[in-house]
Amino acid sequence: MNYSGSCHCGSVEFEVEGILDGALACNCSMCGRRGSLLWFVPRSALSLRTPEADLATYTFNQHVIQHRFCANCGIHTFGEGKDPAGNAMAAINIRCLAGVDLEAVPVQHYDGRSR
Repeated sequence: MNYSGSCHCGSVEFEVEGILDGALACNCSMCGRRGSLLWFVPRSALSLRTPEADLATYTFNQHVIQHRFCANCGIHTFGEGKDPAGNAMAAINIRCLAGVDLEAVPVQHYDGRSR
C-alpha cells in the first residue's frame, strides 16, 4: 500500500510504500517527548516529494540515527539509520501519514505493552 505523509505546514511531503501492520512507541528521550509512533521500512520504500533542503536533521547519543524534521514547523516526519544487518532503514512517524486510523494500528511499547 502507498501512503502520503507530510509535516504540519506542508513544507515536507513524502510517500512510503509498505504494509502498516504495527508501530513502535520508542522509549528514548527524544521519542518519549515528541510522542512519535514509528513504522520501520526499508529506506528505499520512502521517497521525498519535496526538496531535501526543506528537512533539518538532529542526532544525539551515538549519532547513528538521523532524526529528520521540517525546518519550518519542526514536525518530526521520519528518521533514518541502519538495522543490525547494516541495511538502510527509515522510521516513519505514522502520525504524519494521511488517512491512517491510529487507533487501528497495533502499537508495541518497549516495556512489552501493546494497545
